Amino acid sequence: QNALDVMHRVNTKVLSEMLDKIVCAVAEKEDVKVAWKTFVKPDDTVGLVPTPHLNPTHKEVTQLVKEKLTDAGVPAAKILHAQGSKGVHKRCSVLIPLPNLKAHWLTGFGTVLKNYILFGGKPSAYHQANSKDLGRIWTLPGVKGKTKLVIVDAFRPLFDKGPQVFPQFLWHYNGIIAGADPVAVEAVCLKIIQAKRDKFKGESWPLSPPPICVEAADKVYHLGCSDLRKIKLVKMGWEKDTLV
Repeated sequence: QNALDVMHRVNTKVLSEMLDKIVCAVAEKEDVKVAWKTFVKPDDTVGLVPTPHLNPTHKEVTQLVKEKLTDAGVPAAKILHAQGSKGVHKRCSVLIPLPNLKAHWLTGFGTVLKNYILFGGKPSAYHQANSKDLGRIWTLPGVKGKTKLVIVDAFRPLFDKGPQVFPQFLWHYNGIIAGADPVAVEAVCLKIIQAKRDKFKGESWPLSPPPICVEAADKVYHLGCSDLRKIKLVKMGWEKDTLV
């Protein structure tokens, strides 16, 4: 409940506690350092992939994840900022996407799957056919099989017209959504955004264009599970208006 203050500033102490609890839950470990070591090893080169601009990931999230990784034994020099098209991700053995939760006017929804779009060389190529092929980016050399953990910044999501920031469509969700399955995390995030839209309008308010990339990531690219009925969802902490 106290993750953000009234000025939308992150409470880093609360964020640190949230990260510890959620990583332990995903890893199913009690010790936080042991939990991180489920996903990374000291000899890994870890690429952090936050949302870069236009409603970006809170810098406190990226910084604290880096600190947690170093506490778990990964040297700071081996933790890289891998967002962008300069090929840094190719040097990494592990990628940890840290996207901000948001709707997107080109893809309908632009959180986990879209977070790697710059790795594909030509982002516009993935916006054809309602962006159903965003999952293909995750199968490319230099990307495939490297994502061990997904951590979504859901402190102040955007539920319409992203990635540009329209303040009337931002709200304090004050959450983190995380998991080892990127498609499952995306499906849960999509459920939250759609539920918020419907609540805001008081009726069904579908995303446009339809976010068909989520199901395609499952059915076409076999990256994970998009069926909410089959996803193990564990909720912790403040549960007011979780929307899922």
